[in-house]
Amino acid sequence: MKKIILITGGQRSGKSTKAEELALSLSDNPVYLATAHIWDDEFRKRVQKHQERRGPQWTNIEEEINISNHDVTGRVVVIDCITLWLTNIISIEHGTWNIEHYLEKAKKEFDAFTKYDATFIFVTNEIGLGGVSTNQLQRKFTDLQGWMNQYIAQKADEVILMVSGIPVMVKETRRQGVQGVQDK
Repeated sequence: MKKIILITGGQRSGKSTKAEELALSLSDNPVYLATAHIWDDEFRKRVQKHQERRGPQWTNIEEEINISNHDVTGRVVVIDCITLWLTNIISIEHGTWNIEHYLEKAKKEFDAFTKYDATFIFVTNEIGLGGVSTNQLQRKFTDLQGWMNQYIAQKADEVILMVSGIPVMVKETRRQGVQGVQDK
């Protein structure tokens, strides 16, 4: 049965670790779909730390944009992360900054990917929790990120907010017949 879980929070809030723990609790051989583009040496080191944390039971896929190209039917898959994925989408068409265009493109790709019967654990950042940026580009990206997060959250069965390493359940949809739990 298809399930979508969204794990959100600030930087270094424990989102990825929580997503990996959850995936391992659901599967002996989960998939890790990394959306990161390696921009510089410092970021390469961050990615290496993430890779070292995961063991050999993981199937690793690197996909910067076209996540729907990967059939993950029947698998538990961590998608880390939406923020980097959106950055990649806008960077291939840099200069236009038509937020509605990018949002529609991301929604279509998300919908095409989540058509598979799988358990999806999306990791994303809540970058709009602070004040409004004085930088126009940052304001536009914050809008794009916020709207995409809302889109995924609406489709999600569960939404978990990570606060200082502590998971806070924001949304939980219970389905009849799943582990004997009745609808709310």
